[in-house]
Amino acid sequence: MNIAPKALLAAAALAAAPAGARAQEIPVAPPARDWTLPLFTKEGNRQMILRGDQVQPVSTDRVDIVGMNVTVFDGMADTKVDSVLISPQATFLINERIARGAQTVRLIRDDIEVQGQDWTYDYNEKKVLINRGAHVVFHAALPNILK
Repeated sequence: MNIAPKALLAAAALAAAPAGARAQEIPVAPPARDWTLPLFTKEGNRQMILRGDQVQPVSTDRVDIVGMNVTVFDGMADTKVDSVLISPQATFLINERIARGAQTVRLIRDDIEVQGQDWTYDYNEKKVLINRGAHVVFHAALPNILK
């Protein structure tokens, strides 16, 4: 796992800030490059890995990401990849596990691939909402879909 020193400083700054602090009270860390944030379940299993080419902490709960890549796991001990979400620019709300962006997004799973713009990904609800230009490719049989 590659966590850059700047990413550790950014994460430390985020963790040290009081939970109820307003964004203007939080010392803003410099952008981190090649940033990685692993998130785990209560049982210690991998939940997701959030990566970014460049990440700017905005508050204790929000980071803005250039070159976002989110790998979501099934949460079990075998750490099977459930899906991958890729976008050139996004905002991630860490506590809520919500990512969103106005630019393009690409969701990749074994059974489906979805692309579009102006999107929101809600990890807790396990759904992606795409507001513009949605393109869906199914990689699974869809018997009787037109009946």
